[in-house]
Amino acid sequence: MIFKLHMSKKILVIAAHPDDEVLGCGGTIAKHTQQKDQVRVLFIADGENSRDTTHLEQRKKSAQNALKILGATAEGFLDFSDNQLDSVPLLQIIQKIERTIQTYKPEIVYTHHYGDLNIDHSLTNRAVMTACRPLPGCSVKEIYAFEVLSSTEWADEAEQFKPNHFVDIQNFWDKKVDAITEYKAEMREFPHSRSMENLDALSTFRGGSIGVQRAEAFRLLRSIR
Repeated sequence: MIFKLHMSKKILVIAAHPDDEVLGCGGTIAKHTQQKDQVRVLFIADGENSRDTTHLEQRKKSAQNALKILGATAEGFLDFSDNQLDSVPLLQIIQKIERTIQTYKPEIVYTHHYGDLNIDHSLTNRAVMTACRPLPGCSVKEIYAFEVLSSTEWADEAEQFKPNHFVDIQNFWDKKVDAITEYKAEMREFPHSRSMENLDALSTFRGGSIGVQRAEAFRLLRSIR
């Protein structure tokens, strides 16, 4: 009998705000860690409009708790102001991401869809693609864009999310639910797009698209073999 060994990989999720990582790829993160891959998450903006530091610290605590459930760790919080990345020189964001790429050396990167309505999401994508440009010696071989409810589906028609990569997360759905529950303050009541009911519906819709019970969908942005 021949056993196919899984070679552990370094995964980096680059999320604009704490909660985007779970909404966009929580099940996939859990699947990676179950396979013994090392997953770290870098948060770009703080996700809070309030200047109340208590709210900011609670959001970070929620992130730490959610990542623990998924088996991942926080690479760091860059703490740029929420919904104001367009007021920051893009180079500053790129350089901070580059430093993480250079030190951690991930093979796979997950981040936002460029067409998202949320400005922080779209600028995060642009910064990531620049920081991960395929220069000689770059560790990044695959880049995927995920979808985030209440942003991705509200994109302009010309920039709509068109997935071409799917991950079966049926066995990791419960962990995704437990993780997003840590962000209960960020969720909304149905029929708001960012509700538990719609998160459930999206996972079953994406699953049905590929013949499984639940899935997360991605757009493959780059693959180097």
